[in-house]
Amino acid sequence: MANDPKQTDGSVPLLRSLEATSKELADLKFALDEAAIVAFTDQRGIITFVNDKFCEISKYTREELIGQDHRIVNSTYHSKEFIRKIWVTIANGRTWHGELRNKTKDGVYYWVDTTIVPFLDDRGKPYQYIAIRFDITERKLAEHRIRQQAELLDKTRDAVLVCDLNYDILFWNRGAEKIYGMDVAEVLGRSIIDVLFDGDLRELEAIRNAFEPTGKMNRVVKRKTKDGRQLTIDARWTLVRNELDQPDYILITQTDISQQKQAEDHLLRVQRMESIGTLAGGIAHDLNNTLSPVLMGVEMLEEHESLSAEGRKWLAMIRDNAERGADLVRQVLSFARGTEKNVVPVQLRHVAKELIQVLRETLPRSITLRQQIDPDLWVVNADPTQMHQVLMNLCLNANDAMPEGGLLSISITNEAIDESYHRMSPEMVPGRYVLVTVEDSGHGMSEETIERIFDPFFTTKEIGKGTGLGLSTVLNIVEAHGGFLDVKSEVGRGTKFSIYFPAVETKEHSSDSEAENGASEGKGQLILIVDDEADVREITQFALEKAGYRTLIAADGAEGIAAFADNREKLAAVITDASMPLVDGALLARAVRRIAPHVRIVAMSGLLSSAQISKLEAAGVDAFLVKPFTAKKLLACLSVLLAEPKRF
Repeated sequence: MANDPKQTDGSVPLLRSLEATSKELADLKFALDEAAIVAFTDQRGIITFVNDKFCEISKYTREELIGQDHRIVNSTYHSKEFIRKIWVTIANGRTWHGELRNKTKDGVYYWVDTTIVPFLDDRGKPYQYIAIRFDITERKLAEHRIRQQAELLDKTRDAVLVCDLNYDILFWNRGAEKIYGMDVAEVLGRSIIDVLFDGDLRELEAIRNAFEPTGKMNRVVKRKTKDGRQLTIDARWTLVRNELDQPDYILITQTDISQQKQAEDHLLRVQRMESIGTLAGGIAHDLNNTLSPVLMGVEMLEEHESLSAEGRKWLAMIRDNAERGADLVRQVLSFARGTEKNVVPVQLRHVAKELIQVLRETLPRSITLRQQIDPDLWVVNADPTQMHQVLMNLCLNANDAMPEGGLLSISITNEAIDESYHRMSPEMVPGRYVLVTVEDSGHGMSEETIERIFDPFFTTKEIGKGTGLGLSTVLNIVEAHGGFLDVKSEVGRGTKFSIYFPAVETKEHSSDSEAENGASEGKGQLILIVDDEADVREITQFALEKAGYRTLIAADGAEGIAAFADNREKLAAVITDASMPLVDGALLARAVRRIAPHVRIVAMSGLLSSAQISKLEAAGVDAFLVKPFTAKKLLACLSVLLAEPKRF
């Protein structure tokens, strides 16, 4: 019988089946160990096995845990009665599931979602237990924080509703009146379906399914006020029972968290913009380094007398597009990062010209752009970036107000405010102003909306389409610059924003072309050029030598210091990149100043912040060139510096 082939053939599949089952069990154990905190105990609760995750969360070694009972991680948070009920459940062969707060070896509390499963013998008695836990500490901490915040809320500001078991409203407090704009007489006795759910029976059904099994519910929902404003509401439902433990009525407490939700969304946007700004800064530096040789190279080629008319045409196109690229880099930085407030005499004509160029490329074709800009505008003291932001925000709002198209008008003119105007508008001091007007032919606004448009987070746009911060930001910038803002609007006719900025006597900064006209030829002076970009070094060297200077070049800061030390008596100036690895422009400038205080230093960079400028000035830098720059601007800067008396 032992050699019976039938018996042999029958045992092979059985062995294979057992091996497969064993493999599956091993895989399941591995998956469980990876995902959960696992412990085995005997029928007395003595620990016989723990996995690595148990040791990891409890901070005990396996040797310290084996042979102990679960009191070793007991936090004493739960009552003795609570623990007793757990033991009664599992001792009777039933699975227990719940949440437990435990304590680590070093005294730190943690929460676990726990399932305890008894293993039963042939008599149905437990002989072993397995406890499977999942760490829910973060969730419990979050719930605890929410409860704390809820307790700190002023109850009178919450909407408190009481409904009967048919969901008809029995009580409606003052908080509910303020939040929803409906007084108690309008809602008392009406179904909550009609008052808050817009008659949507499906929403009530979903709420009943979530609320009625446990008698408690907490959810964030969207609600509308009487005048149609959309709110974000944190709603807490509780089933209240009478003294016989029978359902009596439903208590609903609601908190308007619209501004909190908008602030969270705004914070996320700000964080995203900061990340974009960091990325944009690095890209801008590299792009500006790339554009510098292009612009100076075009200049060099344009000076060739043998250049054909067609060649000049193509070079002009290259130059225009390189300058446009530099403008785009500046605009990206302005929007993504912003800049430190830098109040200088500003000609708003230049700001408007830049903005209008952007608008022509981005506004839909259905919107006609009209401009009226006084050619002899007065100058204002302002931050150019913030002026750009004011105009852009107003124009974007105008665009949103004309979804079907229309007319957008931008006007910037000089305006003198006299005593008679001052008597009508006392906040406006008589004097000279630059008046900026942005007008659209859009849907307009009601008087009630106009009263609120400058409130932070107020928006008439649908969810996800606006932050409610644009006009608030505009008003803050205008007032910070000593200006005044007026708005007129009519429903169906459009909106007109008028901004008055005080004019100043100071002349605007010299234009680049004026500065470039100050360029003069060199007289054989020796100039050290230090830059880690080979193309920038070569084109700068070529431009200077063509203008009559002699040059030395260095590929990094350390090489630059060595070259300067070897030629200290001959050098008239150093032109260095501000941002280089290891030895940057500031370190090089300090070394130069120690060796030869009289030598002029020019720092150039594809991106300079106020902090970097301050650092370089403290190191002894005399002038700055922001890449990309033209050869004329480089020569003008150098000739002005070399014409000044030497410093000692």
